[in-house]
Amino acid sequence: MTTGSSLLRASESPADTGRTDRLAALERVWRRFDDPQTLLARGGRIAEISPTHYKVRGLSGIARLGDIVEQRGRAGARRGEIVKIGSEEVVVAPFERSADAGIGDAVFRRGPLTVTPHVSWRGRAIDALTRAIDGGPPLVRPNAADAAHGATPSALSRQRVDTGFLTGVRVIDIFTPLCFGQRLGIFAGSGVGKSTLLAMLAGAEAFDTVVVALIGERGREVREFLEDTIGADSMAKTVAVVATSDESAMMRRRAPDTAMCVAEHFRDQGHRVLLVLDSITRFAHALREVATGTGEPPVARGYPASVFTDLPKLLERAGPGAEGKGSITAIISVLVDGDDHNDPVADSVRGILDGHVVLDRALAEQGRYPPVNPLSSISRLADKAWSPEQRVLVTRLKSMIARFEDTRDIRLLGAYQSGADAELDNAVRQVPLIYEALTQSPRDRASADPFADLARHLKGKLNGDQGD
Repeated sequence: MTTGSSLLRASESPADTGRTDRLAALERVWRRFDDPQTLLARGGRIAEISPTHYKVRGLSGIARLGDIVEQRGRAGARRGEIVKIGSEEVVVAPFERSADAGIGDAVFRRGPLTVTPHVSWRGRAIDALTRAIDGGPPLVRPNAADAAHGATPSALSRQRVDTGFLTGVRVIDIFTPLCFGQRLGIFAGSGVGKSTLLAMLAGAEAFDTVVVALIGERGREVREFLEDTIGADSMAKTVAVVATSDESAMMRRRAPDTAMCVAEHFRDQGHRVLLVLDSITRFAHALREVATGTGEPPVARGYPASVFTDLPKLLERAGPGAEGKGSITAIISVLVDGDDHNDPVADSVRGILDGHVVLDRALAEQGRYPPVNPLSSISRLADKAWSPEQRVLVTRLKSMIARFEDTRDIRLLGAYQSGADAELDNAVRQVPLIYEALTQSPRDRASADPFADLARHLKGKLNGDQGD
Protein backbone atom coordinates (compact mmCIF):
# COMPACT_ATOMS: atom_id res chain seq x y z
CA MET A 1 0.00 0.00 0.00
CA THR A 2 1.42 3.38 -1.02
CA THR A 3 1.00 6.30 1.35
CA GLY A 4 0.01 9.80 0.26
CA SER A 5 3.48 11.18 0.97
CA SER A 6 5.06 8.39 -1.10
CA LEU A 7 2.76 9.18 -4.02
CA LEU A 8 3.68 12.84 -3.73
CA ARG A 9 7.39 12.04 -3.73
CA ALA A 10 6.92 9.75 -6.74
CA SER A 11 5.29 12.55 -8.72
CA GLU A 12 8.14 15.00 -8.01
CA SER A 13 11.07 15.45 -10.33
CA PRO A 14 14.59 14.68 -9.05
CA ALA A 15 15.32 18.41 -8.84
CA ASP A 16 12.19 19.02 -6.75
CA THR A 17 13.02 16.09 -4.52
CA GLY A 18 16.51 17.43 -3.87
CA ARG A 19 15.14 20.89 -3.12
CA THR A 20 12.62 19.44 -0.64
CA ASP A 21 15.34 17.44 1.11
CA ARG A 22 17.55 20.50 1.42
CA LEU A 23 14.69 22.58 2.85
CA ALA A 24 13.90 19.84 5.35
CA ALA A 25 17.55 19.70 6.38
CA LEU A 26 17.68 23.47 6.82
CA GLU A 27 14.53 23.36 8.89
CA ARG A 28 16.06 20.72 11.18
CA VAL A 29 19.15 22.86 11.65
CA TRP A 30 17.04 25.95 12.34
CA ARG A 31 14.94 24.11 14.93
CA ARG A 32 18.07 22.84 16.60
CA PHE A 33 19.57 26.28 17.03
CA ASP A 34 16.17 27.85 17.85
CA ASP A 35 16.13 25.75 21.03
CA PRO A 36 17.78 27.85 23.78
CA GLN A 37 18.94 24.65 25.49
CA THR A 38 21.24 23.81 22.57
CA LEU A 39 22.68 27.24 21.90
CA LEU A 40 26.07 28.22 23.13
CA ALA A 41 25.30 30.19 26.28
CA ARG A 42 27.36 32.91 27.88
CA GLY A 43 28.27 31.87 31.38
CA GLY A 44 30.82 32.16 34.12
CA ARG A 45 32.80 30.05 36.55
CA ILE A 46 32.63 29.58 40.30
CA ALA A 47 35.38 31.51 42.07
CA GLU A 48 34.43 31.14 45.75
CA ILE A 49 32.17 28.80 47.77
CA SER A 50 30.62 29.20 51.24
CA PRO A 51 28.13 26.91 53.03
CA THR A 52 25.12 28.89 51.79
CA HIS A 53 26.36 30.80 48.70
CA TYR A 54 28.92 30.77 45.94
CA LYS A 55 30.38 33.54 43.80
CA VAL A 56 30.56 33.45 40.00
CA ARG A 57 32.79 35.51 37.72
CA GLY A 58 31.75 36.28 34.17
CA LEU A 59 28.01 36.88 34.62
CA SER A 60 27.91 40.44 35.94
CA GLY A 61 27.21 42.01 32.55
CA ILE A 62 24.06 39.97 31.83
CA ALA A 63 22.81 39.03 35.31
CA ARG A 64 19.62 40.34 36.91
CA LEU A 65 18.51 39.90 40.52
CA GLY A 66 16.22 36.89 40.79
CA ASP A 67 17.55 35.16 37.69
CA ILE A 68 17.92 31.39 37.83
CA VAL A 69 21.33 29.93 36.99
CA GLU A 70 22.42 26.39 36.25
CA GLN A 71 25.68 25.13 37.73
CA ARG A 72 27.27 22.12 36.05
CA GLY A 73 29.74 20.04 38.01
CA ARG A 74 30.58 16.52 39.07
CA ALA A 75 27.22 16.10 40.81
CA GLY A 76 25.34 17.07 37.64
CA ALA A 77 23.28 20.17 36.94
CA ARG A 78 22.18 22.20 39.96
CA ARG A 79 20.12 25.38 40.04
CA GLY A 80 20.42 28.52 42.12
CA GLU A 81 19.27 32.13 42.18
CA ILE A 82 21.25 35.34 41.79
CA VAL A 83 20.88 37.39 44.97
CA LYS A 84 23.64 39.98 44.56
CA ILE A 85 25.44 41.51 41.58
CA GLY A 86 28.86 43.13 41.72
CA SER A 87 31.03 44.68 39.03
CA GLU A 88 33.11 41.52 38.63
CA GLU A 89 31.13 38.72 40.27
CA VAL A 90 27.62 37.71 41.27
CA VAL A 91 26.48 35.89 44.41
CA VAL A 92 24.29 32.82 43.91
CA ALA A 93 22.19 31.12 46.59
CA PRO A 94 21.77 27.48 45.49
CA PHE A 95 18.52 25.55 45.77
CA GLU A 96 20.54 22.46 46.63
CA ARG A 97 23.63 22.15 48.80
CA SER A 98 26.66 24.32 48.09
CA ALA A 99 28.78 21.22 48.75
CA ASP A 100 27.79 20.01 45.28
CA ALA A 101 29.65 22.97 43.72
CA GLY A 102 33.35 23.09 42.92
CA ILE A 103 35.81 25.85 42.08
CA GLY A 104 35.83 26.39 38.32
CA ASP A 105 32.43 24.79 37.67
CA ALA A 106 30.57 26.39 34.75
CA VAL A 107 27.45 28.44 35.58
CA PHE A 108 24.89 29.55 32.96
CA ARG A 109 22.07 32.07 33.25
CA ARG A 110 18.58 30.67 32.60
CA GLY A 111 16.45 33.77 33.19
CA PRO A 112 13.70 34.30 35.77
CA LEU A 113 11.71 31.41 37.21
CA THR A 114 8.25 31.21 35.65
CA VAL A 115 5.39 29.50 37.51
CA THR A 116 2.65 28.29 35.12
CA PRO A 117 -0.12 26.62 37.15
CA HIS A 118 -2.86 24.43 35.70
CA VAL A 119 -6.24 23.38 37.10
CA SER A 120 -4.98 19.78 37.29
CA TRP A 121 -2.54 20.85 40.01
CA ARG A 122 -5.38 20.74 42.54
CA GLY A 123 -4.95 17.69 44.72
CA ARG A 124 -1.17 17.69 44.22
CA ALA A 125 1.86 18.48 46.37
CA ILE A 126 4.78 20.35 44.81
CA ASP A 127 8.03 21.91 45.94
CA ALA A 128 9.15 25.52 45.63
CA LEU A 129 10.35 24.94 42.04
CA THR A 130 6.94 23.44 41.04
CA ARG A 131 8.24 19.88 40.90
CA ALA A 132 5.78 17.19 41.97
CA ILE A 133 6.75 15.52 45.25
CA ASP A 134 3.70 13.30 45.80
CA GLY A 135 4.70 10.45 43.48
CA GLY A 136 1.90 11.28 41.05
CA PRO A 137 2.08 11.77 37.28
CA PRO A 138 4.04 14.69 35.82
CA LEU A 139 2.39 18.07 36.22
CA VAL A 140 0.64 19.67 33.27
CA ARG A 141 2.52 22.86 32.43
CA PRO A 142 1.00 25.43 30.08
CA ASN A 143 3.38 27.29 27.81
CA ALA A 144 4.83 30.29 29.60
CA ALA A 145 3.71 32.55 26.75
CA ASP A 146 0.11 31.28 27.00
CA ALA A 147 -0.15 31.27 30.81
CA ALA A 148 -1.96 34.12 32.54
CA HIS A 149 0.50 35.79 34.90
CA GLY A 150 -1.16 37.15 38.04
CA ALA A 151 -0.30 40.64 39.09
CA THR A 152 -1.13 42.58 42.22
CA PRO A 153 -4.14 44.80 41.45
CA SER A 154 -3.63 48.50 42.02
CA ALA A 155 -5.14 49.96 45.17
CA LEU A 156 -8.11 51.58 43.42
CA SER A 157 -8.86 48.71 41.03
CA ARG A 158 -9.42 46.13 43.78
CA GLN A 159 -12.90 45.02 44.71
CA ARG A 160 -14.24 46.15 48.08
CA VAL A 161 -14.24 43.59 50.89
CA ASP A 162 -17.82 43.30 52.14
CA THR A 163 -18.88 39.64 52.16
CA GLY A 164 -18.37 37.51 55.24
CA PHE A 165 -18.17 33.73 55.41
CA LEU A 166 -18.21 31.03 58.08
CA THR A 167 -15.07 29.04 58.84
CA GLY A 168 -16.90 26.49 60.99
CA VAL A 169 -14.67 27.35 63.99
CA ARG A 170 -16.98 28.88 66.61
CA VAL A 171 -14.47 31.07 68.44
CA ILE A 172 -13.29 32.57 65.14
CA ASP A 173 -16.75 33.11 63.67
CA ILE A 174 -18.00 34.82 66.83
CA PHE A 175 -15.11 37.03 67.94
CA THR A 176 -12.98 37.51 64.79
CA PRO A 177 -15.22 36.80 61.77
CA LEU A 178 -13.63 36.82 58.34
CA CYS A 179 -14.54 38.20 54.91
CA PHE A 180 -13.54 37.03 51.44
CA GLY A 181 -10.28 38.75 50.54
CA GLN A 182 -9.18 39.35 54.14
CA ARG A 183 -5.68 38.62 55.45
CA LEU A 184 -5.63 37.24 59.00
CA GLY A 185 -2.64 36.31 61.14
CA ILE A 186 -2.54 33.40 63.62
CA PHE A 187 0.02 34.40 66.26
CA ALA A 188 1.33 31.64 68.52
CA GLY A 189 4.42 30.15 70.07
CA SER A 190 5.63 26.68 69.17
CA GLY A 191 3.47 23.73 70.22
CA VAL A 192 0.35 25.76 71.08
CA GLY A 193 -1.95 24.31 68.39
CA LYS A 194 -1.34 26.67 65.51
CA SER A 195 -1.16 24.02 62.77
CA THR A 196 -4.28 22.29 64.06
CA LEU A 197 -6.27 25.51 63.88
CA LEU A 198 -4.93 26.22 60.40
CA ALA A 199 -6.08 22.79 59.22
CA MET A 200 -9.56 23.45 60.66
CA LEU A 201 -9.69 26.74 58.76
CA ALA A 202 -8.40 25.10 55.56
CA GLY A 203 -11.45 22.83 55.60
CA ALA A 204 -13.87 25.76 55.16
CA GLU A 205 -16.40 24.92 52.45
CA ALA A 206 -16.76 28.51 51.23
CA PHE A 207 -13.78 28.34 48.85
CA ASP A 208 -13.30 26.99 45.34
CA THR A 209 -9.55 26.38 45.69
CA VAL A 210 -7.19 26.11 48.67
CA VAL A 211 -3.43 26.70 48.45
CA VAL A 212 -1.39 25.50 51.43
CA ALA A 213 2.24 26.58 51.82
CA LEU A 214 4.19 24.64 54.44
CA ILE A 215 7.43 26.52 55.07
CA GLY A 216 10.12 25.02 57.27
CA GLU A 217 7.87 22.22 58.55
CA ARG A 218 9.17 18.97 59.99
CA GLY A 219 9.37 16.40 57.22
CA ARG A 220 7.43 13.75 59.11
CA GLU A 221 4.49 16.09 59.71
CA VAL A 222 3.82 17.06 56.09
CA ARG A 223 2.08 13.84 55.08
CA GLU A 224 0.10 13.71 58.31
CA PHE A 225 -1.02 17.31 57.84
CA LEU A 226 -2.16 16.77 54.26
CA GLU A 227 -3.70 13.30 54.58
CA ASP A 228 -5.09 13.24 58.13
CA THR A 229 -5.62 16.83 59.22
CA ILE A 230 -6.84 18.31 55.94
CA GLY A 231 -8.38 15.06 54.69
CA ALA A 232 -9.08 13.63 51.25
CA ASP A 233 -12.21 15.72 50.61
CA SER A 234 -10.49 19.06 51.20
CA MET A 235 -7.26 17.90 49.56
CA ALA A 236 -9.11 17.37 46.25
CA LYS A 237 -9.31 21.15 45.80
CA THR A 238 -5.95 21.92 47.45
CA VAL A 239 -2.53 22.67 46.01
CA ALA A 240 0.20 22.09 48.61
CA VAL A 241 3.59 23.81 48.28
CA VAL A 242 6.14 22.25 50.62
CA ALA A 243 9.62 23.33 51.73
CA THR A 244 10.74 21.37 54.79
CA SER A 245 13.12 22.63 57.45
CA ASP A 246 16.10 20.66 56.08
CA GLU A 247 15.89 22.27 52.64
CA SER A 248 18.02 25.24 51.67
CA ALA A 249 17.13 28.79 52.61
CA MET A 250 16.40 29.55 48.95
CA MET A 251 13.78 26.79 48.77
CA ARG A 252 12.13 28.12 51.93
CA ARG A 253 12.33 31.63 50.54
CA ARG A 254 10.89 30.62 47.17
CA ALA A 255 7.98 28.50 48.44
CA PRO A 256 5.67 31.36 49.57
CA ASP A 257 6.17 33.12 46.24
CA THR A 258 5.30 29.92 44.36
CA ALA A 259 2.19 29.44 46.50
CA MET A 260 1.15 33.05 45.88
CA CYS A 261 1.63 32.62 42.12
CA VAL A 262 -0.64 29.56 42.20
CA ALA A 263 -3.24 31.45 44.24
CA GLU A 264 -3.08 34.42 41.84
CA HIS A 265 -3.65 32.11 38.88
CA PHE A 266 -6.86 30.69 40.34
CA ARG A 267 -7.95 34.15 41.56
CA ASP A 268 -7.70 35.43 37.99
CA GLN A 269 -9.87 32.49 36.91
CA GLY A 270 -12.60 33.87 39.17
CA HIS A 271 -12.07 31.45 42.07
CA ARG A 272 -12.47 32.31 45.70
CA VAL A 273 -9.06 31.15 46.91
CA LEU A 274 -7.96 30.40 50.46
CA LEU A 275 -4.20 30.71 50.98
CA VAL A 276 -2.84 29.11 54.16
CA LEU A 277 0.80 29.97 54.84
CA ASP A 278 2.56 28.24 57.73
CA SER A 279 4.64 30.04 58.72
CA ILE A 280 5.64 33.55 57.70
CA THR A 281 8.27 33.58 60.47
CA ARG A 282 10.22 30.75 58.87
CA PHE A 283 9.98 32.64 55.59
CA ALA A 284 11.51 35.64 57.38
CA HIS A 285 14.26 33.39 58.77
CA ALA A 286 15.07 32.25 55.22
CA LEU A 287 15.14 35.86 54.04
CA ARG A 288 17.53 36.69 56.87
CA GLU A 289 19.83 33.78 56.04
CA VAL A 290 20.05 34.76 52.37
CA ALA A 291 20.47 38.49 53.11
CA THR A 292 23.20 38.04 55.71
CA GLY A 293 25.01 35.70 53.31
CA THR A 294 25.28 38.57 50.84
CA GLY A 295 26.78 40.85 53.51
CA GLU A 296 23.67 42.86 54.40
CA PRO A 297 23.97 44.15 58.00
CA PRO A 298 21.32 43.30 60.61
CA VAL A 299 19.20 46.16 61.94
CA ALA A 300 16.57 44.59 64.25
CA ARG A 301 17.41 41.56 66.41
CA GLY A 302 19.50 40.08 63.63
CA TYR A 303 17.07 40.82 60.80
CA PRO A 304 18.40 42.88 57.85
CA ALA A 305 16.27 45.73 56.52
CA SER A 306 15.37 43.86 53.32
CA VAL A 307 13.31 41.37 55.35
CA PHE A 308 10.85 44.10 56.29
CA THR A 309 10.68 45.17 52.64
CA ASP A 310 9.99 41.67 51.31
CA LEU A 311 7.25 40.85 53.85
CA PRO A 312 4.72 43.46 52.59
CA LYS A 313 5.69 42.70 48.98
CA LEU A 314 4.47 39.14 49.50
CA LEU A 315 1.46 39.77 51.74
CA GLU A 316 0.04 42.65 49.70
CA ARG A 317 -0.40 40.28 46.76
CA ALA A 318 -3.21 38.57 48.67
CA GLY A 319 -6.62 40.17 49.09
CA PRO A 320 -9.51 41.01 46.78
CA GLY A 321 -8.84 40.87 43.06
CA ALA A 322 -9.73 43.39 40.39
CA GLU A 323 -13.34 43.81 39.30
CA GLY A 324 -14.60 40.65 37.65
CA LYS A 325 -11.91 38.46 39.25
CA GLY A 326 -11.90 36.32 42.37
CA SER A 327 -10.16 36.92 45.69
CA ILE A 328 -7.37 35.51 47.84
CA THR A 329 -8.25 35.12 51.51
CA ALA A 330 -4.98 34.61 53.38
CA ILE A 331 -4.55 32.86 56.73
CA ILE A 332 -0.95 33.52 57.79
CA SER A 333 0.60 31.82 60.79
CA VAL A 334 3.20 33.75 62.76
CA LEU A 335 5.52 31.68 64.95
CA VAL A 336 6.22 34.02 67.84
CA ASP A 337 9.84 33.55 68.94
CA GLY A 338 10.04 32.96 72.68
CA ASP A 339 6.31 33.80 73.06
CA ASP A 340 7.26 37.46 72.56
CA HIS A 341 4.39 38.97 70.55
CA ASN A 342 6.42 42.14 70.00
CA ASP A 343 9.36 40.56 68.20
CA PRO A 344 10.24 42.36 64.92
CA VAL A 345 8.57 39.90 62.52
CA ALA A 346 5.34 39.61 64.54
CA ASP A 347 5.16 43.37 64.99
CA SER A 348 5.72 44.04 61.28
CA VAL A 349 3.24 41.42 60.08
CA ARG A 350 0.59 42.58 62.54
CA GLY A 351 0.66 46.02 60.93
CA ILE A 352 0.26 44.59 57.41
CA LEU A 353 -2.59 42.15 57.98
CA ASP A 354 -6.31 42.82 58.41
CA GLY A 355 -6.53 41.22 61.82
CA HIS A 356 -4.83 38.83 64.19
CA VAL A 357 -5.82 35.84 66.30
CA VAL A 358 -3.67 35.23 69.38
CA LEU A 359 -3.23 31.67 70.67
CA ASP A 360 -2.43 31.69 74.38
CA ARG A 361 -0.15 29.01 75.82
CA ALA A 362 -1.86 29.30 79.22
CA LEU A 363 -5.22 28.45 77.63
CA ALA A 364 -3.69 25.45 75.86
CA GLU A 365 -2.30 24.24 79.18
CA GLN A 366 -5.83 24.44 80.58
CA GLY A 367 -7.05 22.13 77.79
CA ARG A 368 -9.05 24.78 75.94
CA TYR A 369 -8.77 24.19 72.19
CA PRO A 370 -8.47 26.11 70.03
CA PRO A 371 -6.67 28.26 72.65
CA VAL A 372 -7.79 31.59 71.17
CA ASN A 373 -7.66 34.59 73.48
CA PRO A 374 -10.78 36.56 72.44
CA LEU A 375 -9.64 39.70 74.27
CA SER A 376 -6.29 39.92 72.44
CA SER A 377 -7.66 38.92 69.01
CA ILE A 378 -9.20 41.33 66.54
CA SER A 379 -10.59 41.32 63.01
CA ARG A 380 -10.45 44.71 61.32
CA LEU A 381 -13.27 43.67 58.99
CA ALA A 382 -15.56 42.22 61.65
CA ASP A 383 -18.17 44.94 61.11
CA LYS A 384 -18.58 43.70 57.53
CA ALA A 385 -19.46 40.22 58.79
CA TRP A 386 -21.49 40.92 61.96
CA SER A 387 -25.12 41.97 61.95
CA PRO A 388 -25.93 44.94 64.24
CA GLU A 389 -27.37 42.56 66.86
CA GLN A 390 -24.30 40.31 66.74
CA ARG A 391 -22.00 43.31 67.14
CA VAL A 392 -23.81 44.34 70.34
CA LEU A 393 -23.76 40.77 71.66
CA VAL A 394 -20.02 40.29 71.03
CA THR A 395 -19.27 43.59 72.77
CA ARG A 396 -21.18 42.39 75.83
CA LEU A 397 -19.47 39.01 75.73
CA LYS A 398 -16.01 40.61 75.62
CA SER A 399 -16.91 42.92 78.51
CA MET A 400 -18.08 39.95 80.56
CA ILE A 401 -14.96 37.90 79.78
CA ALA A 402 -12.71 40.87 80.64
CA ARG A 403 -14.47 41.28 84.00
CA PHE A 404 -14.08 37.57 84.70
CA GLU A 405 -10.35 37.52 83.86
CA ASP A 406 -9.55 40.77 85.69
CA THR A 407 -10.94 39.37 88.96
CA ARG A 408 -9.41 35.92 88.68
CA ASP A 409 -6.70 36.57 91.30
CA ILE A 410 -9.22 38.07 93.72
CA ARG A 411 -11.48 35.04 93.42
CA LEU A 412 -8.56 32.65 93.87
CA LEU A 413 -7.66 34.43 97.12
CA GLY A 414 -11.23 33.99 98.38
CA ALA A 415 -11.98 37.72 98.48
CA TYR A 416 -14.98 37.42 96.15
CA GLN A 417 -18.44 37.31 97.76
CA SER A 418 -21.49 36.43 95.71
CA GLY A 419 -24.22 39.10 95.69
CA ALA A 420 -21.92 42.11 96.12
CA ASP A 421 -21.63 42.79 92.36
CA ALA A 422 -24.42 41.64 90.05
CA GLU A 423 -22.31 42.01 86.88
CA LEU A 424 -19.46 40.00 88.34
CA ASP A 425 -21.89 37.35 89.57
CA ASN A 426 -23.25 37.06 86.03
CA ALA A 427 -19.71 36.77 84.61
CA VAL A 428 -18.69 34.11 87.15
CA ARG A 429 -21.77 32.09 86.27
CA GLN A 430 -21.67 32.39 82.47
CA VAL A 431 -18.04 32.82 81.30
CA PRO A 432 -16.96 29.24 82.14
CA LEU A 433 -19.96 28.04 80.12
CA ILE A 434 -18.93 30.30 77.23
CA TYR A 435 -15.42 28.84 77.30
CA GLU A 436 -16.94 25.37 77.30
CA ALA A 437 -19.12 26.19 74.28
CA LEU A 438 -16.14 27.54 72.33
CA THR A 439 -14.07 24.37 72.80
CA GLN A 440 -13.81 22.50 69.50
CA SER A 441 -11.54 19.84 68.03
CA PRO A 442 -10.84 18.95 64.39
CA ARG A 443 -13.03 15.87 64.78
CA ASP A 444 -16.07 17.95 65.80
CA ARG A 445 -18.67 18.95 63.27
CA ALA A 446 -18.10 22.38 61.74
CA SER A 447 -20.47 24.95 63.21
CA ALA A 448 -23.07 26.23 60.72
CA ASP A 449 -24.47 28.85 63.14
CA PRO A 450 -22.00 29.65 65.96
CA PHE A 451 -24.22 32.18 67.74
CA ALA A 452 -27.12 29.69 67.85
CA ASP A 453 -24.78 26.96 69.12
CA LEU A 454 -23.56 29.27 71.89
CA ALA A 455 -27.12 30.24 72.87
CA ARG A 456 -28.27 26.61 73.00
CA HIS A 457 -25.32 25.61 75.15
CA LEU A 458 -25.84 28.46 77.62
CA LYS A 459 -29.59 27.89 77.80
CA GLY A 460 -29.21 24.16 78.36
CA LYS A 461 -26.56 24.52 81.07
CA LEU A 462 -28.25 27.40 82.92
CA ASN A 463 -31.66 25.71 82.84
CA GLY A 464 -30.09 22.48 84.04
CA ASP A 465 -28.41 24.28 86.96
CA GLN A 466 -31.71 25.94 87.94
CA GLY A 467 -33.46 22.60 87.77
CA ASP A 468 -30.91 21.11 90.13
